[in-house]
Formats: sequence, C-alpha cells, structure tokens
Amino acid sequence: MIESEKIKNQIRAYLKESVISSGEIENDTKIFDQGLLDSMGLLFLIEYLNENFKVEVEDEELDPKNFESIDNIASFVLNKKRVDLVDKNT
Repeated sequence: MIESEKIKNQIRAYLKESVISSGEIENDTKIFDQGLLDSMGLLFLIEYLNENFKVEVEDEELDPKNFESIDNIASFVLNKKRVDLVDKNT
C-alpha cells in the first residue's frame, strides 16, 4: 500500500509540474476529461513512467482507462512491475 501511495504522489507531482493548473489534482480526477493532458501530454507521461518506474508501455496497453486518473496510472504501473518481476523470476 505504501508503494502505491508513493507512486501516486510522484505522478501527482509530475502532473503538477507539467500542467498549468491552479487546482488540486485528486487521485480520481479524470485527467483527460478535465483537459489536464492531451495526446502529446500522454506521450510525455509515458516517457516519465519509463524513466522513473522502468515501465514500458506496449501499444496494446494504450487504453485510455489505464491513464484516465492518478489511481488508474498507479495501478497500471504496479501491475506492470509485478508482471516484470514474475517474468524475470521464471
């Protein structure tokens, strides 16, 4: 649970730095619906996830649900890290 909160806080900090927004970004804020990110912003977010969490996003994982909120992004990152760990141990 601590790792999940840490990831959420890092993603929130990244979004606050990358997005001009005076409001608070909650864990369940719909990032695209609120206009906080566009398609180019998504590409930068994916690059951030790769650099900071060593998570590579495959084409088939570019489902909007994976990136619609901080909660969803953190779950995606955690699931990818678990899969990578399992793959390395088999």
